Amino acid sequence: MTQPKSRVKIVGEEILSNGWTRLSSYLLDYIDRNGATQRLKREVYHRTPAACILLYDPKRDLVVLVRQFRLAVHLNGDPAWVIEVPAGLLDNDHPEAAIRREAMEETGYRLREARFLFKCYMSPGAISEVVHFFAALIDTADRVAEGGGLDEEHEDIEVMEIPLDEAAGMIETGEIFDAKTIMLLQWAALNRDRIR
Repeated sequence: MTQPKSRVKIVGEEILSNGWTRLSSYLLDYIDRNGATQRLKREVYHRTPAACILLYDPKRDLVVLVRQFRLAVHLNGDPAWVIEVPAGLLDNDHPEAAIRREAMEETGYRLREARFLFKCYMSPGAISEVVHFFAALIDTADRVAEGGGLDEEHEDIEVMEIPLDEAAGMIETGEIFDAKTIMLLQWAALNRDRIR
C-alpha cells in the first residue's frame, strides 16, 4: 500500500551536528489517517548506506565473525567489545564492492562470490541508514591476509572462527547482541541445507 507524499510537509530543518554524520531536527506537518494535521518535531541521524556479510565455511561448518570496540554499547554499560559479522559503510561504492572490501580489510578473506540476501533499515524511527545483507561461502584457501582492520582508521578488529551452531547459541546466552549478526545467523540457521 503506497502512502501519498502529500501527507507530509517538511516545515524546517535545523542541523544539530555535522561531524562524522549529520544530526538534524525537523519540524513537519503530518496529516494523520483521520485527516487531521499534526505539527511534529523529529530528529534524524543521517547515516550513509552500509553492507554486512555472513562468511560461512561449509567444510568446517563455521562462520567468520569479528570483535571490536563500540562506544555506544560501552556508554550503555554493556560489554563494549561486540561480536559482529564483517560490515562497513559503502563509501560511494556499490554494496557488493563495499562488502568485498570490508571482508578483506576486517577478516583477510577474499570472496569468490557474494550473494545478496536483502536490505533493511535497522532503526527507521530515527536513523536513515539502510543496510545491504550478503552471504558468502569461504574456505581456508580464501584467507589471503591477516585482516584486523586498517591501521590508518585505528581499527582493532579480532577475527573469530566459530562453529555455526555455537554462534547461534551465543545469541541466547547474550554473547552476540548485534542486530545484523543475529539476523544473518538466523538466516543461516533457516537456510543451512541450501547454502552448503
